[in-house]
Amino acid sequence: MSVLVETSLGDIVIDLHTDLCPVACKNFIKLCKLKYYNYSLFHNVQPGSLVQTGDPTGTGTGGDSVYRQLFGEQARYFDDEIHRRLRHTKAGCVSMASAKPNANASQFFITVADEQTHLDDRYTLFGEVSEGLDVALAISNAYADSDGRPYQNVRIRHTIVLDDPFDDPAGLGAFIPKLS
Repeated sequence: MSVLVETSLGDIVIDLHTDLCPVACKNFIKLCKLKYYNYSLFHNVQPGSLVQTGDPTGTGTGGDSVYRQLFGEQARYFDDEIHRRLRHTKAGCVSMASAKPNANASQFFITVADEQTHLDDRYTLFGEVSEGLDVALAISNAYADSDGRPYQNVRIRHTIVLDDPFDDPAGLGAFIPKLS
C-alpha cells in the first residue's frame, strides 16, 4: 500500500500502515486519487524536524478530508488513530497534521530527523517514506521565514496511487478528474 508523491524537488514514495491506521490511510489514498494534493505548497518547513503540506489554500489553515467530499461538512475531520507500535523514532515518518485532537483532514507532515518523540501520542502516524527521504530533507532545507514558510515555491506536482487496498466509497467517482 503505497503512494508516489512527485514534488518540484523530486519524488517521494510513501508506504502506508493500512492495518493500523485504516481511516487515515484511506483518506490519504483517496485524496491522492482525487488529485486533491496536486499543486499543494509545502507551507511549513522546519530544518532538522519536518516538512508539512496538504493544504490546498497554502495557508496552513485549510483542507478537508475525503469524508467531507462524500458526506458533507460534518465529516470534514476524522478521529486520531494513535498506536504505541508507531512512534516518531526515525526520519521519514508520515503523520496527519492537526491543530487539535481528532481534527484530521488533509494536511500531513514528514519527519526529516530521528527521535521526534515529542510528536508521539499527538499525531496519527500513518506511513513512512520508503524512497526519497533525501527529497524531504532538501525540502526542509529550503530558505524560509521565521514562521517556516519557504521563500522557494516547493509544491506537490502530482500523486500516483501505487497500491490501493480499499474499495472506492460510493460516490467517489463523481469527484475523480477525468483524463481528456
